[in-house]
Amino acid sequence: MKKYITETIGTFGMIFCGCGAMTIDEITNGSISHVGVASVWGLIVMAMIYTFGATSGAHFNPAVSIGFAVAKKFSWKEVPMYFLFQLIGAIVAIALVWFLFPDSKTLGESIPATGFPDYKAAILEFILTFILMTVIIHISTGSKEVGTMAGIAVGGVILLEAMFAGPMTKASMNPVRTIAPALFTGHLSHVSLYIFAHILGAVSAVILHKSFKTKKS
Repeated sequence: MKKYITETIGTFGMIFCGCGAMTIDEITNGSISHVGVASVWGLIVMAMIYTFGATSGAHFNPAVSIGFAVAKKFSWKEVPMYFLFQLIGAIVAIALVWFLFPDSKTLGESIPATGFPDYKAAILEFILTFILMTVIIHISTGSKEVGTMAGIAVGGVILLEAMFAGPMTKASMNPVRTIAPALFTGHLSHVSLYIFAHILGAVSAVILHKSFKTKKS
């Protein structure tokens, strides 16, 4: 049970700080800035990995859990429970953001930019998640992101991807980060495409990683 609780707390911390920064930036007319928001995402992920990586693996993302299961580094039986507790953490985080900042119209939601089609946003989300999972699968030990460089590597790539892709898709890379705000804003039209892109991106990264290892051996 300890690992499920840490997944909930870690996901809560990540979503509360990341989506909270986006929300505060929205209602204060850009006081945090795009660079500031991207930095918050990278730093909170880094902090949560160093805090909980040795306990639960610090997935905080169902796509990552599925990716590890495909890689046979994580039990498929654990995936539904990880997803459930990750989703609980994300929903509680967004509920608190909504309570604190009721004037927000977005709550840090992940939606395509105006004029950017959903299918293009899904393609971009696929690429972002593919890159993220590629980094994770290369630096992980089993299903755990551990080691002195794990937090820096994963937090760094999230900061990087949020920096350049955030204006177009909000750089979600995470099904629960997409789902939770949408439940409160009601903007659901893009959610299924995003989730499909996240999972496909993570699985594709693992398959490519496994094919490289097979060729090498």
